[in-house]
Order: sequence, then structure tokens, then C-alpha cells
Amino acid sequence: MKKIPMLINGEWVHGAALVDVRNPSTGEVIAQISNASKAQVDEAVRAARVAFESDDWRQWKAYERGQLLIELAHYIRMHAEEWSLLECRDVGKPLSQARADIEAAARYFEFYGGAADKVMGDTIPIEDGLLNAVVLEPVGITVHIVPWNYPIQITARSVAAAIATGNAVIVKSAEDTPLTTHAIAEWLADKLPKGIFQHITGLGRDVGPYLTSHPDINHITFTGSVPTGIAVMKAAAENIIPVTLELGGKSPNIVFADANIEQALEGVMRAIIQNAGQTCSAGARLIIEETVKDSFVSQLVEKFQALQVGPGEADLDMGPLLNERQFTKITGLLQQAKADGYVITGGEPLLIEGYDKGYYIQPTILDGVDSKDPLAQEEIFGPVLTVLTFSSVEEAIALANSTDYGLVAGVWSQNIDTAHFVASRVQAGQVFINNYGAAGGIQMPFGGYKKSGIGREKGFVALRNYTQMKNIAIRYAPPNQR
Repeated sequence: MKKIPMLINGEWVHGAALVDVRNPSTGEVIAQISNASKAQVDEAVRAARVAFESDDWRQWKAYERGQLLIELAHYIRMHAEEWSLLECRDVGKPLSQARADIEAAARYFEFYGGAADKVMGDTIPIEDGLLNAVVLEPVGITVHIVPWNYPIQITARSVAAAIATGNAVIVKSAEDTPLTTHAIAEWLADKLPKGIFQHITGLGRDVGPYLTSHPDINHITFTGSVPTGIAVMKAAAENIIPVTLELGGKSPNIVFADANIEQALEGVMRAIIQNAGQTCSAGARLIIEETVKDSFVSQLVEKFQALQVGPGEADLDMGPLLNERQFTKITGLLQQAKADGYVITGGEPLLIEGYDKGYYIQPTILDGVDSKDPLAQEEIFGPVLTVLTFSSVEEAIALANSTDYGLVAGVWSQNIDTAHFVASRVQAGQVFINNYGAAGGIQMPFGGYKKSGIGREKGFVALRNYTQMKNIAIRYAPPNQR
């Protein structure tokens, strides 16, 4: 049994309590992590402060930070298959999806490595004899609370930006999925001054508040549920520090009658089954024009019924849910939905021969649900698609905007006027036209409207999360007035 240590102040340490890490495909325990104590969190923050303010770290040039991140990207690619298996076993997702996540992580380190020496300030014209400069400085100690569904991607996308801009980083990985974040920690441990990158593990309910309420941190990046996001924001408010929150979603795919139907069918299906629907940006609602609804949904049912579900390493269409908690919650919802007559395909647990302790369910489509029903409003976080219909562009937009979320939307239409108009009216941080996801979109700002979060990750704009602005005004005089 591998016991995963924490990296605190350059040392590999364990905590008193151990937490099991299970492979969702098999239910077997594959590792154990420590449940960090408050004293260990305090030590990590102290070490981060010392490291951040040290001459050693200050002397690292921006391009040197960038070179390190690019070197890490190369290392990840060299070990892509090994790391893909770690992610597959940790999360349960199909191996090909894990491979895509590993490549995305490499691209984040590569992208922000290239950006490290391009974080530039500005000058502002004031008057003769006054030079006014705006400079961007690192914010200080950044805390990164990573969810379990895309551990390596979400670790990479925020950590890379924070290190590129010169911060000291503390990562709290999810208790269910620590393996690839630990792999990153192993590589960085002897490459950076001790305390610049630290990895803490443990139960979120225990360890998270120690970090988010600490008075000496300077920024929190959190991805997860809305209730936990609210708690993080309240803790940050006590110390008046900024947060970047990427929270839930109930994202729509809006399909018009003039869409390329084959492309839309594939896009709608992939948007909800990826990672067994355990994705904040999952396309959880199909909003379909009523004139093509019956035909489209009939073809979609056929596609869902042809999907193969099994263990991640078998690399089928869909893997298991993460854990028993997820499985119990979602199967309970689907039992009620079936009793209410909403399930038109799927809706049942699956028993996979040889993997009877895994957490498998059928990909599911619900039809006949009222748009105000919790099934159409609340994030299920599983492979469950809810069908709604519209008869006008205005109704489609109203349905798309009818939830508390606004993370992502898809629009499927060959009419460029319709597509652009809908995109301009949908309240979502990202809108995809005739596609969904754009291959991960490393360069594309990502974040939500409404309760889907605050701030943006990915792309150049995310670098601003980890900097603070300083204005310097310099008075100078000609030689005869000195």
C-alpha cells in the first residue's frame, strides 16, 4: 500500500490520520494519504512566506521560471503513459480521456512557461517631468484547492500561472484523487527553493478551512461546488483576499432545426458522457427545437444505448462514477425520475463482470421534465441529460438562461445570424457554436456568470489572478533645475 506523503517546506511528511484512496473502476484501495493537521498547514504557510520573500526566489528571472515550466511540460510528455494510468486509476475515466488530460496539463505548463517573461506593465502619460509606471508584481502566497474530477488539468492550469508570475504555491489536492498532483510535487521538489511549491493532502472538510481562513495567504483558487465556494469566499472575506471560483454548471446545448444533425448528435452526446458527466461544464441540458425534437431524441437514444461502459483501463466510451457517495446520490435521483416517467433510456446501475465493486451506471436521458424542476435546474454531476424544447429563438434563450448557472453553452445552427444572436444573449462565460469544448481550450478564458463562479482561468487573462498592480510615479527635472 503506497502512502502518499505531503511536501511541506521541502520535506516529505505524513500526518497522524490516513485516508484511503480507491480506484473507482474496481473499488479497491490503491493508496493512502495523510489528513494534514492545522499545525502542518501553518508550517506550510510559514515556509511559503519565507520562500516568497527570500532573495533566492527574488533572484529567479521571469524567463527562468518559464524555462522550468516548459521543462516540466517536456517531462510530463516523456512519462505520458505512466501518468495517464495514474489519472485513469485515480479518477476512473477511460484511458484515452486520461491521456488527453495529461497532454492538457503539459500544454498548461508550456503555455504559461512561454508567458512568464511577457507579463508586462505600462506607462501612463501625466505631464512633463513625471514618469508614471504601472508594474505587475506577484500577489504572494496562492492557495489552490483542486477538485477530484480533473486533478492534473486543474492543478496545472492554476499552478503554472501562479509560478509563472513569481508566487509561492500551496496545493490542496482532493482526497479521492491525489496521485498526479503528487507526481508533479515529486518533480518540482528539488527544482524550486523549498517552500515555493508545497502539496497538502487530506479531507476537504478538515483541511480546507485551515487553508482558506489562514491570515497570511494572499489568494485562493477554488474549483468545486457552490456551497463550498460560498464557504471559501466567506473565509477569504475575513482576511480581505481575492478569490477565483470555478463552481457548478447546468450547461445547455441549444440545437436548432437547421443544425448539422450528425455533428450536433455527436457533440451533445460527448458533452454529457465525458468523465461520466462529472464535469462542471458538462452539457447537461439539451434544448431542442420542437420541429426536430422527436427525430433528434430518437437518434440520440440509439447512440446512448450503443455506448460501452466499463473500467477506465478498458478505454471504452464511459467509465464509472467516482465513489459510493456519488453513486448513491445519482442512482437515488434516477429512481425517482423513473418513477415519475422521465427516463427514456438508461437510469439504472450497471454490474460489470469482474468489477462488481465499481460504481457504474447507464448513461441516461430524461424527457418531459418541467424547466423549473430540480432535474432541469440543479447540477447532477453524472451522465444524465435533460431534454427541453423550444419553438422560437427567444424561448431558446430564455430556457438557456433559466438556471442559477452560466458556465458554458453550445449553439448548433448553420444560420450565422441566429448563432451569433443567441451567443450574444446567452448568459455564459463560454459559448461554443457548432462544437463543444474546443479541445480543452488552453488559451481560452474560462469561468462563469451567476453562481458558476468569479474570475477567469486559462489564457493570458488568468495571469492577472496571481499579480497585483503597483503604480510608481517618478518626478524628474532638466539639468538646469536640479
